[in-house]
Amino acid sequence: MAAQMVVLPVPLSGKFKGSFAYDTIKDRLPQILTRVIDTLHRHRNEFFEEHGEKGIEAEKKAIAYLSKLRNELQTDKLLIPLNDNLPDTALWNQYLEYQQNLSYGPPSWFKSPWLYVECYMYRRIYEALVQNGTQSNLQHHSPFPFYSYNSLPVSSPISDFDVFKEEKVQGFFESQQAIVTLSTYFQELLKNIADLDEKRLQEEFFKLLQVSLWGNKCDLSISGGKANSQKSDPLQSLEKLKSFILVDHMENIWSLLINQKKMNSWSSTRIDMVLDNAGFELTADLVLADFLLSSKLAAEIHFHGKSIPWYVSDTTNHDLNWTIKQMLSANHRWMSKCGVSWEGNMKNGVWIYHDHFFWTLPHEFSSMAQVAPDLYAELQKSNLIIFKGDLNYRKLTGDRKWDFTVPFHQALNNFHPAPLCSLRTLKSDVQVGLKPGEGQQLMNTEPDWMIIGKYGIVQFDAAS
Repeated sequence: MAAQMVVLPVPLSGKFKGSFAYDTIKDRLPQILTRVIDTLHRHRNEFFEEHGEKGIEAEKKAIAYLSKLRNELQTDKLLIPLNDNLPDTALWNQYLEYQQNLSYGPPSWFKSPWLYVECYMYRRIYEALVQNGTQSNLQHHSPFPFYSYNSLPVSSPISDFDVFKEEKVQGFFESQQAIVTLSTYFQELLKNIADLDEKRLQEEFFKLLQVSLWGNKCDLSISGGKANSQKSDPLQSLEKLKSFILVDHMENIWSLLINQKKMNSWSSTRIDMVLDNAGFELTADLVLADFLLSSKLAAEIHFHGKSIPWYVSDTTNHDLNWTIKQMLSANHRWMSKCGVSWEGNMKNGVWIYHDHFFWTLPHEFSSMAQVAPDLYAELQKSNLIIFKGDLNYRKLTGDRKWDFTVPFHQALNNFHPAPLCSLRTLKSDVQVGLKPGEGQQLMNTEPDWMIIGKYGIVQFDAAS
């Protein structure tokens, strides 16, 4: 069947004054750059101890570069090509050329699509750290031919410094009580999981799916890097939060998984999780993944994270390994038990981590089949792809000014590698798949409903 042509609305952009995109580019992005500059400055002595004068020189150059970048952003300068010769540099520069050929005018911070310029800023932050580093040929960092930066030797002494690590670590430790509560609940549940009937199993699945959903509130790029952790009991508040789930397709997801299990094909059921934030959200995602294996709703879980530090709190391979180690060594019985189990899952190959530089490109996901056919082919092997968080939703829907009632399937713009769902708390002004009048009613009663993280969705697309 021929691919259906979709008339695409315009992208969200800083050129719409008073929009959330405009406020983000004007206020939040410069704040994040200022915090990055401050972080590098505070680690000056550490760079000197590890790398001598070369470390100090790299830190100075990075700060000068980032200060210039902040000025470019604040004065709406034209976007410039990347110059660091990393595996994705050519793709970024091709995308800049593509933007130059569109009708929005020459690409600049406030006039170009918000999704593009925000991703571009984080990629430029990484360029500040690797500038003047030398690159070897592309290598693999995965059991599959997924390309990443991580195994590429870069000569810049601060190229592997995560400018957002402190905030991510702080977010994890400030959420400690919530993590203890969730770990305790889960380990108690595991004792009887084999005896649960279908109704009770469904209840527990819905519960942990919602914990994973609301864990997405803890987003450090939204708070400009300021503390934003999970302090309350993540299970106790679920009933109260239920009314704030605007699209609830949990039944559809359950039907898909339980039918696989009933057909005895769970042993080949693969679930992919495209991760979002580290900290409490990642811990909630790992509990959900453990539940899916333990309840025989899946046989293997494939995690997808970012190759480089991204959107302040997004999960990298280092963050995932660090989180499992923290759980493992925690001075709490059930946290530690989770850590032991999760480390075992990684070693036994039933949990598999991938990174691919497509996740840190500016492209919407409808371009994946063309730009990263290897990744698209890998996702086609999945029985269910769970996309976590706001940025993934923006890329799923192209971050456009869609009408609220447009079907999710249509907004995906022919991105259908496998059945997929989005678990997202709303923190940007794009949302589709609402009932007629629902979006307008929310606009009337709560004008900022799309950006405050109060509302959530569990939105499913069957991919057929």
